[in-house]
Amino acid sequence: MNGDASSLTRILFVDDSKVMLKTASKILSVEFDVVTAVDGDDAWEKLGRDHDIQVLFTDINMPKCDGYELLKKVRTADEPGLHNMPVILVTGADDDETAQQTALDRGATDFLNKRFVSTELLPRARAHAKYERISRQLQAQSTVDSLTGLDNEAGFVHRLEQDIAYARRHGQGLALMRVQIDDLVRTYEGRGNEVVEQIVVHVANLIRKRIRDEDTAAHIGLGGFAISLPGGHLAGIEAMAAKLHSQAAFNVLEVDGQRFPIALSTAVISTEDGVWVSTIDALERCEAVLYRARVPVTAPAAPAKVAQPQPAVPAATPARAKIKAPEPAAAKTTARIKVPEPAAAKTTARIKAPEPAAAKPTPTNEPLRRDPPREQPREVRPQEVPRKTPHVLQRLMSSLRLFGANQRARLARFLKRLGGK
Repeated sequence: MNGDASSLTRILFVDDSKVMLKTASKILSVEFDVVTAVDGDDAWEKLGRDHDIQVLFTDINMPKCDGYELLKKVRTADEPGLHNMPVILVTGADDDETAQQTALDRGATDFLNKRFVSTELLPRARAHAKYERISRQLQAQSTVDSLTGLDNEAGFVHRLEQDIAYARRHGQGLALMRVQIDDLVRTYEGRGNEVVEQIVVHVANLIRKRIRDEDTAAHIGLGGFAISLPGGHLAGIEAMAAKLHSQAAFNVLEVDGQRFPIALSTAVISTEDGVWVSTIDALERCEAVLYRARVPVTAPAAPAKVAQPQPAVPAATPARAKIKAPEPAAAKTTARIKVPEPAAAKTTARIKAPEPAAAKPTPTNEPLRRDPPREQPREVRPQEVPRKTPHVLQRLMSSLRLFGANQRARLARFLKRLGGK
């Protein structure tokens, strides 16, 4: 084997034949760290436990769980890293075309016949391992925080999804810790971004030294961190948080001759307290606990600000009395406003007074409100009609708007007859 096994790409080879496992291990171990499994169930257990496996070779015909069933489990896995893993199906079938088509239709990345294992196994493994390595590097570049070297928020959410799925599938515990650097905003306002970044990196290094290899830490926000701890017990993780507190307080950061004491607020939740529905659910629960943990930090100043207005509450009663005192004067003003109301009534009377006078011309105009063809011949002599017609028409103009078409036609005929006489 060339190189350190820990730096080599890890490959899982699955076959129920001991001879095949020995042959494949001998070929692949020249460039890879090889893990073997005797059937699909054994392989699935190792895939769930070992997140460093990057490529899977599996025989198709095996007892218990065959290659097709193992492929189905991988492709339907909740963990994106497992779901997208390259899977190469190996078969000894003589009908290569049918077996290959079936394998590819079911989601296999590649297909290999056992007859060509000695010549094609290593090149195939090299090609798929390189592709997987490049994919992981590209993904890492988009999920790593450039300041601390820890995961960023996107990378942490992705890993937490995997940890939750694994804990749920295997019935194992999972804990989540949030860490927040206190008073970092004040430091930023006083000393600027450079000092803040040094404090953040300092705390990130402290966290990196405290966590295990299977844990995942991330830098979230200005001075916030999140840590996923698979299989961790709540009591042990709370003890770790206490050590982190004391270590941060002991390791005072010094920048340009000025000492910056560091205080942390931490919160820990665990699946021991209940199942997490999702990553959002877990993060929101932990955020709520962190908020309650940070309340005592600002508690001394808060009561003083709240307490100052409280003595003024009893004094509010005289203040309301002063506001009520002018009310009688306001009532007088209202009375003065109401005084002119009788005069307004007189004005109204004056407006209504002309109504009887307006009613006096009614007898003179009354014939105009009747049907002219029947009334006017009895009240007006025929010889006076031509002379009075313009005057009558002028008075009729307002009424003509109310006449219908038949009424206007009858009136026109009547006036024509009168004019003819």
